[in-house]
Formats: sequence, C-alpha cells, structure tokens
Amino acid sequence: MPTSLLFVCLGNICRSPLAEAAFREAAERAGLEVEVDSAGTGEWHVGHAPDPRAQQVAARHGLDISHYRARRVSPADFRQFDHILALDPENLRDLIAIAPNDTSAAIGLLMDHVPGRAGQGVRDPYYGGEADFDTVWEDVRAAAYALAAKLAEDR
Repeated sequence: MPTSLLFVCLGNICRSPLAEAAFREAAERAGLEVEVDSAGTGEWHVGHAPDPRAQQVAARHGLDISHYRARRVSPADFRQFDHILALDPENLRDLIAIAPNDTSAAIGLLMDHVPGRAGQGVRDPYYGGEADFDTVWEDVRAAAYALAAKLAEDR
C-alpha cells in the first residue's frame, strides 16, 4: 500500500505545488510507491494553476506543474493521507486547529526533515521575485529528498 502525503501552504499556488513536484521526483528516484498531493489552508486561488513563477522554477528543473490546480484542505484529507506536511509554522498551526479529532494523519512541518532546519518554515515567495522562488525550490527539494530517504529507510 503506498504511503500518502499532502503538502500544505497558504494558497496552494507557490510553495506546496513545488514541494509536491520535488517529492514526486525524490520518491521516484528512491523507488517509493507514494500518493502525493498539495493543498492550501486558504481558498483565494482554488481552481487556479500554480503561480507562473513557480511553474518557471519547476520547468528549469525539468518538472511540469502547469496542470496542477489549487485546492483547499478538506476534512477528508485528514483521513485520506498518512502525512500532512505544512510549509511553515503558521499553516501547521492552522492544520492542527482544523484537524478532526479522529484524524489518522501525522501532521508536521516539512522542514523538520532537513538537518538543522527543524521548526523553520519555507518562506512565502508570493510577493518576491525569481530569487525567492529559487530559494523555495532549494528548500523544498532538500526536504523532499531527506523525507524520501527516511521513508525508504523505514519501509
């Protein structure tokens, strides 16, 4: 049975789609069978494609996220996914607040999987420039590969 992971940021158009794409790549390289998705705690961008700058940084790394569509976290996600990973402490707090009492998901912070980065978030690049999106990519890729290695070790 594949491990299922949900990556969550605020709007699901910048950080979490990049985290989803990075983890898909890392899991494939690690030979993991996974189900992966991303979502946002907010609903401003539901149905929209990822931010063009996120699409550009993904494309520079050989990944196409243009078909992804933003969605909001739902109560069903807390039963469907094994792991729900927030991109920053604020979204982690929001996830914990909305999690049903009977959740089976392990809810945590993505960057906790990167040595020396526990408790840290991935900075929201929405109001920034290309360099900010490159930094997001570096962060989520490091976390994705660390997480995939841990899951491969644990299987």
